[in-house]
Amino acid sequence: MRSRYVGLAVAIVAVASLATPAFAQETERKGVSAPRGHVFKTIISGYQFRSKETRALQDDDLENPGFLAVERAADVWKKAEGSKGKSCMSCHGEAETSMKGVGAATPKWDDKLKRPVNIEQRINICRTEHMKAEPWKFKSQELTDMTTFVRYQSHGMPAAVKTDGPMSSWFERGKQIYYTRYGQLDLACESCHERNNGKFMRADFLSQGQTNGFPTYRLRDQRLVPLHERFEGCMFDVRAEPFKPLSDEFLALELYVAWRGIGLPVETPSVRN
Repeated sequence: MRSRYVGLAVAIVAVASLATPAFAQETERKGVSAPRGHVFKTIISGYQFRSKETRALQDDDLENPGFLAVERAADVWKKAEGSKGKSCMSCHGEAETSMKGVGAATPKWDDKLKRPVNIEQRINICRTEHMKAEPWKFKSQELTDMTTFVRYQSHGMPAAVKTDGPMSSWFERGKQIYYTRYGQLDLACESCHERNNGKFMRADFLSQGQTNGFPTYRLRDQRLVPLHERFEGCMFDVRAEPFKPLSDEFLALELYVAWRGIGLPVETPSVRN
């Protein structure tokens, strides 16, 4: 059984080399220069791998469906919840000022917890510790909306996650996961997003797998999709048992992949297929 799936994986990669779309070829002349030692010479957003219609939808704030989440969360930001009777604004003030740059630099090290924390986790820490409110569940509209809203405050700012100091062991763990083959298809993240980016596979074109647009509005799902759900989906696609969202494994992977896109502007809420 395993050999049949491995054979299928080889066939898929072979097909990937047969067609490269014009708009993906154009990405060779776009993107940002990678820092020394990076796996790529040029870092390219998934935006450049999408059709002109999809890019136009993302570019128009009035048409981009992801902005409905931004609007909803803007109201929730001011809403008092929990036994403390506090809102996000009670502590942080105007999000446009206090959250600027936050989404470009996460996951970020937390000295108190002695571990990195991403936006979803930070939101729920604020809710449980400072507001004394119930945490929001992963994939809930409330948590995805607020994650999108917080990250949107860094829109256009370059990704600048830190990977040194105490983050280094998490970075190395994420890198190991990225290059490990999983599932019956025996594929790693790098199989698609490093060795075959810009090639045709399964009616889609493989990007570098950058995360600068998450949460992203996926046209296929007709909703915003948080990053760890996309990680989960990729593992399902290769017939693997996925790690749990917000697990240490996915958090380490989030850190490593964020580094792979360092310098790319935050596009949240982006639009993808």
